[in-house]
Amino acid sequence: MSDTVAPPSDYRLLVPRDWFRVDLTQERWRGRLKTFVDREAADSGASGETRRGIWTTLRNTAEAGVAQGALEFFLKTESPQDSACPASLLVSLLPTPPGLAPDVADLAGTLARRRGSGSRITTGELPAGDTVRAATDATLDFHVRMPGGVGYLVLAFSVPLSGTEGPMGDLCDAIAYSLRWV
Repeated sequence: MSDTVAPPSDYRLLVPRDWFRVDLTQERWRGRLKTFVDREAADSGASGETRRGIWTTLRNTAEAGVAQGALEFFLKTESPQDSACPASLLVSLLPTPPGLAPDVADLAGTLARRRGSGSRITTGELPAGDTVRAATDATLDFHVRMPGGVGYLVLAFSVPLSGTEGPMGDLCDAIAYSLRWV
């Protein structure tokens, strides 16, 4: 994608309605996250200790994401009786000065060195632009180069229960494929 194209002002992403959305740009995100954890714990009959563990894991993930440019956090319990961590999608913006975003081949090489042999790194194109796809058994990340070379939008999926090679992995691919710039 050419760096002479104007940068987008926003993005659109189709996420199924049954995924719980937490807007990390709002101050009240912790309350929304707690609502999800409490609701899911009540539905699954999880113990207080399990609920606290899930809350801590999700809160730490969100806080680390916010510190690194996360915008949204989507959560989906994979099984109604499951008390494990839910599937998740963390959407983050990694801005660069205009025209200075690394090309996908360079980013792919950097990610391959950082992540080691446990990750499958590929490059390709989504309708939204050139993309680096990094997959492990339980995670799937899409680094989508933004028009105008102003950075990357990262879609970081975690599917700890079902993994990335099944229907949930296919859904993650479909969500990433739905990304559009506005």
